[in-house]
Amino acid sequence: MDAAPAPDDALERARQDWLAHLRQRRLSAHTLDNYGRDLAFLAAWLRGQGIDDWDALRPDHLRAFVAHEHRDRAQSGKSLQRRLSAVRGFCRWRNRDRPGAIDPTAGLRAPRAPRKLPQVLDPDAMNTLVEVPADTPLGLRDRAMLELFYSSGLRVSELCGLRWRQLDLAEGLVHVFGKGRRERVVPVGRHAREALAAWRAESGGADDAPVFPGRGGRPITPRAVQLRVRALAQAQGVWARVHPHLLRHSFASHILESSGDLRGVQELLGHADIATTQIYTHLDFQHLARVFDGAHPRARRKREG
Repeated sequence: MDAAPAPDDALERARQDWLAHLRQRRLSAHTLDNYGRDLAFLAAWLRGQGIDDWDALRPDHLRAFVAHEHRDRAQSGKSLQRRLSAVRGFCRWRNRDRPGAIDPTAGLRAPRAPRKLPQVLDPDAMNTLVEVPADTPLGLRDRAMLELFYSSGLRVSELCGLRWRQLDLAEGLVHVFGKGRRERVVPVGRHAREALAAWRAESGGADDAPVFPGRGGRPITPRAVQLRVRALAQAQGVWARVHPHLLRHSFASHILESSGDLRGVQELLGHADIATTQIYTHLDFQHLARVFDGAHPRARRKREG
């Protein structure tokens, strides 16, 4: 939680000014909350060190703060990386009109966070999941939603915001707007096109209507999709912890496993940095290692021995 600073606290006033600047940039409420909280932790620590002005902040203060958070408050590398990201943004904002001002975050790094490999469903489990009965209007919608997730690797936010005009079922393409409003065009597979066509015939969706409407005709919410995907997985007998991003991970892993084209997978997923996509190469290597262990005569002989 945020500390409770005095009304005339210079640290807090600057923090609030920065948050007001971020609100003008239309950052999400979640991001604003995280950044505000991260900077408040640093401000509270500085007060404890007798520092009451951001101009007094030095790199050694930040190193000591990171060490304190990591050692005494058991903060993970990922949490500390986010905190430093907030502090970097704040310091850049403060220095924007001060040429030559020292950036106390320059060269500072958080402890490296161990990278967790994403979980994926194997192709058989994915086929079981997407083949939900499409004999009711709700079943038609669910089938179209799951087929599109797996066919095109969309983020849940992209799927929720999708309008019919963004889909070209004749050409098998979907235009989506990802993070940072970056547009990309992604193929839509045959099964997904058929399921979407059946759903549109049932729902009568106009070009500007949401492909997957929720209450009141507004786009369905990510939370509603999460709950529905989980329920559908259980109904289909897929007992893994299934969520929308798992379908995106499975799409990426299966495409890379089949094609070996990392750059192509990056474009399909809409990753700005290929380093983000490279995590799927580790999954692909794990798959190859399992194939080797199961197929190579000497690997098999060693295991049997």
